[in-house]
Amino acid sequence: MKEIVTDIADVLKSMNEKLGSMQKTIDSQHDTICNLNRNINKLNVEVSKRNAIIEDLRKRLAKYETPDKNSNNSSTPPSKEKIQDEVVRRTKTLRKTSGRKPGGQAGHKGCTLLKTDSPDSVENIIPNYCNECGNSLEDSELVMDYVTQVISLPEMKPIVKEIRHYVAICSKCGARIQSHVARKRGANAVVYDASVKSLVVYLSVVQFLPYGRIADFLLEVCNLSISEGSMVNWINEAKTKAKPAIDKIKKLIMQSKVVGFDESGCYCNKRLDWAWIAQTVYFTLLFRAGGRSSKELESRFGDSLERMIAVTDRHSAYFALHFLNHQVCLAHILRELQYLNELDTTQQWSGEVEKLLKEAIHEMNTRPNEYIEKEPWLEKLDALLKKNLEGFKEQFQRLKNGLIKCRDYIFNFLEDPLIPSDNNASERGIRKLKIKLKNSGTFRSDLGADAFFDLHSIIETAKKHKQTPFEAIRALFGATDSPAVPIAE
Repeated sequence: MKEIVTDIADVLKSMNEKLGSMQKTIDSQHDTICNLNRNINKLNVEVSKRNAIIEDLRKRLAKYETPDKNSNNSSTPPSKEKIQDEVVRRTKTLRKTSGRKPGGQAGHKGCTLLKTDSPDSVENIIPNYCNECGNSLEDSELVMDYVTQVISLPEMKPIVKEIRHYVAICSKCGARIQSHVARKRGANAVVYDASVKSLVVYLSVVQFLPYGRIADFLLEVCNLSISEGSMVNWINEAKTKAKPAIDKIKKLIMQSKVVGFDESGCYCNKRLDWAWIAQTVYFTLLFRAGGRSSKELESRFGDSLERMIAVTDRHSAYFALHFLNHQVCLAHILRELQYLNELDTTQQWSGEVEKLLKEAIHEMNTRPNEYIEKEPWLEKLDALLKKNLEGFKEQFQRLKNGLIKCRDYIFNFLEDPLIPSDNNASERGIRKLKIKLKNSGTFRSDLGADAFFDLHSIIETAKKHKQTPFEAIRALFGATDSPAVPIAE
C-alpha cells in the first residue's frame, strides 16, 4: 500500500512539472500569437492604404482608358470642354463624308458684290499730261477704261434736333392754344430718341455686350457719352413695352400643337436659377424659374400641356407631365451612342442602334410630307433592346434602360410631319443665354434677367417672321419706319 501511495505522489509531482512546462509553453505561444495579431493589424492597415492608392490610380488611369465626354458624344456644353476636345469638335463632325471635294460644287450659284446704278458720289481719275511727249491732256478726248465702286461708312456723329414748342394766342378771344403735350415737371430738356435706345438694346440683347463695352463703343465710335444707368432704364422700358407681345406669344404657344421645351442653368443675383424655353415654328418664349422640375411648366402653361405634343430631351421632369404625346430628341441619343462607340470599339450594338435612328431620320427627310408607319421601326429597335449586354460596360446598360423607358416616344416623328426628330431649335434658342452669361458672367438683378428673357423672346419670334432683330427692337420704341412685330392670330 505504501508503494502505491508513493507512486501517486511521484505521479502528481510529475504531472505538476508537466503542467508547469505546458503553462510556460502556452504563455510563450500566447505572446507569439499576440505579436502575430499586432503584425496582422499593421498589415491590414497597410493593405487598406495600398488598396486606396490602387483605387485612386485606377480612377486616374480611367481617363486615358475611356473617352472624355464632350459636346459631340454627350450633352456636355461646348463651354465646359477641354481645349483638346474643342480642337477635335472644330475639325470633326458626326456627318459622313460625301466623297466630293471641299468648296463650291458644280452648278453652285455664286455670289458677289454688284455695282449700284445710283452711286452717292462720283470721282473721275484722269491723267494730266502725256507720258510720251509731256503735252497737257486738259482738253483731250476721254475714253472710259473701267469702273470700280468703293463702299464706305459715313462719319458716325450724333445729330441734334431742336424742337421748339410754341403756344399760339388767339387774336379774337386771347386764348392760349398749344398742340403739344405739356412738359413734365423735372423732365430733362435733352433726351435720346428711339434710334439711340434701340441701338443700346440691340448691342446688349442681340450682341450680348456688357454695359461697359457698350458705353466704350458709343463714346469711341459715335461720340456719345451715355451712362450705364440710362442703358438699364432703356432696357427696362423696352421690357415694359414688350409685355403685351409677350402675353400674346405665350397665349399662341399654349394653343400650338407641337412645342419644344428645354432648360439650362442661369446665374442671377448670386444664385443659380433656371432658364426655360418653349418654342414653336413661329414663336419663342423664354422665362426664368427657380428650378427645373415639372411644376415650373405646370404653373406656366396649366391644362394646355395636355393638348401639346412635346419635343424634349430625356430629362425626367418632362415625363412627369401629361402631354398629349411626346417626341424625345434623337440628336441627344445619337451623341450618347457616339460616346459608346468611342468607349468600346470592339462591340457593334451601339453602332446598330445609331444606324437604325439615322435611317429613320433619312426616311423622314426623303418623304417629309408623308405618313410613315412607325411599327416596323419599333420592331427593329425592340430586337436591339432585347440583346444581352452582359460583359459590356455599365454605360451600355444605362442607355439601354433609358431607351426602353422612352421607347414609345422615339419614332413619333415618322407619323406626323409636324413633329421634328430633334429638339435642336430649342437648344439654339436657349444657347444665346449662355453666350450672354459667358460675356457678362451673371445677371446682377432679377429685373435685368427677366428683361433679357422677354426681349430675347421678341427677337427670336421676329426672326421666325423674317424680321431683323434691330427692326423688332425699333418697333418696340415706336420707330415709325420700322414694321411692328407680327403676332399672328
